[in-house]
Amino acid sequence: MKRKMILCAAVCLAAMAEVFACTNLIVGKSASADGSTIVSYSADSYGLFGELYHYPAATYPKGAMLDVYEWDTGKYLGRIEQARQTYNVVGNINEYQVTIGETTFGGRPELRDTLGTIDYGSLIYIGLQRSRTAREAIKVMTDLVQQYGYYSGGESFTIADPNEIWIMEMIGKGAGIRGAVWVAVRIPDDCISAHANQARIHTFNMDDKDNCIYSSDVVSFAREQGYFDGVNKDFSFAHAYNPLDFGGRRYCEARVWSYFNMFTDRGGEFLPYITGETNTPMPLYLKANRKVSVQDIKNAMRDHYEGTPLDISTDFGAGPYKAPYRLSPLSFEVDGRKYFNERPISTQQAGFVFVSQMRSYKHNPVGGVLWFTLDDANMSVFTPVYCCTTKAPDCYRANGGDYATFSWESAFWIYNWVSNMVYPRYSLMIDDLRSVQNELENSFNEMQESVEATAEKLLAKDPEKAKTFLTNYTEITAQNAFHSWKKLAEFLMVKYNDGVVKRVKNGAFERNAIGRPAPVIRPGYPQEFLEEYVKQTGGRYVINE
Repeated sequence: MKRKMILCAAVCLAAMAEVFACTNLIVGKSASADGSTIVSYSADSYGLFGELYHYPAATYPKGAMLDVYEWDTGKYLGRIEQARQTYNVVGNINEYQVTIGETTFGGRPELRDTLGTIDYGSLIYIGLQRSRTAREAIKVMTDLVQQYGYYSGGESFTIADPNEIWIMEMIGKGAGIRGAVWVAVRIPDDCISAHANQARIHTFNMDDKDNCIYSSDVVSFAREQGYFDGVNKDFSFAHAYNPLDFGGRRYCEARVWSYFNMFTDRGGEFLPYITGETNTPMPLYLKANRKVSVQDIKNAMRDHYEGTPLDISTDFGAGPYKAPYRLSPLSFEVDGRKYFNERPISTQQAGFVFVSQMRSYKHNPVGGVLWFTLDDANMSVFTPVYCCTTKAPDCYRANGGDYATFSWESAFWIYNWVSNMVYPRYSLMIDDLRSVQNELENSFNEMQESVEATAEKLLAKDPEKAKTFLTNYTEITAQNAFHSWKKLAEFLMVKYNDGVVKRVKNGAFERNAIGRPAPVIRPGYPQEFLEEYVKQTGGRYVINE
């Protein structure tokens, strides 16, 4: 399976043409509105085709082998021993509600083991197939890289189950040196956390074995390589293996700051770190100022720094229609001077996005819900995918499509069809999109309790019928959103065709007394854009009467 190109967040300012991909947001169970653990993930990359992966549960004979292919490129890496028993995995959640996400930080390039057999994507999906808890997943993943070698660059993993959420950061030891150095820290139940392509674990309590696990050589290896020479208590994984640079601060840590700014009262305190006025890093986790809901995290995955000093929807770069997006590459040069654009959580190059809801107070088939969407979360709909689902919804499959092949039966392409209509005239069109988006997501949220009550009753009588029921419901909601988005695309095409706006009343296009379409509205350009236009063009377009 092809996925995003490996992107290194530890690059110099001159190399900032790279896109910084992926964001994970985290909510502990005591910090959430419903007692669930919550994890989000956006798989962001130009070149990534979005679809929902499924790995059915299976048993294998002793001695069976598994071929490993790099998730990003499809390159064959080698073979490993297959587990005797694997668990059902749909997307990034398994039947025990274990969820794994990631963000790439890259780190020191000399530490990548190009001879390793396990890449970070394979670690995720093999880990999910072999683990019943987050702690078990950590052991499976770290044992795999120790035995077979770690092929990728530096990664931050979010590893969660209904009771615990961990951040594990890992980097290799260099070509031909098997294994990796890593540290995993448990996020307290009453806290929120995040990571976004910059290593975030600094000092950690090496004596707290319940909440901190690490490779035995995580400090000694850094000493050997000359990355650290202090006392153990001052050791920072991030400083040693992923030194902060401009891109790591402004493109990556800024997204974590935005999340903290939404749900804590300390955004102002940490803004100087983002703008480069201080080098004191943000804490790994913080207590939220209110209970955080699953819908809150869906909305947070749509963030473009709106209403903050980093807001990108209010300056000249947003264009006449206030688009909160910037084209890649993010850096550019004018007259020998380097400039940059902000990189928010929501981005047009996303392949898929999820918000995972894991609940310990419900049976596993019902408790784990992967709220899933494709393309840019800001422009699409999260639908519920239950962790017991035994097949991906039809519209979430490739259906003849890939990143270079359009398919009318692929939700990835239908969501992209709509979003690419909206981007150029964002402020004119976004409310129409938001109306359909909110209606669908609200309906799915409202249905959740009754659907799950039915599933729980079925579980008590016939667990297989309950799984079939939830698989069918997963299919129905995904297809409902898919078809609604096709209708939205048709509506937008008609309403905004040729730069005008057709009048709408009671959900239908207005017509006059004899049935002809009503006169159109010609919106033109916003006044502030026209004023800037005149500044740029001078007297060229003055009307001389």
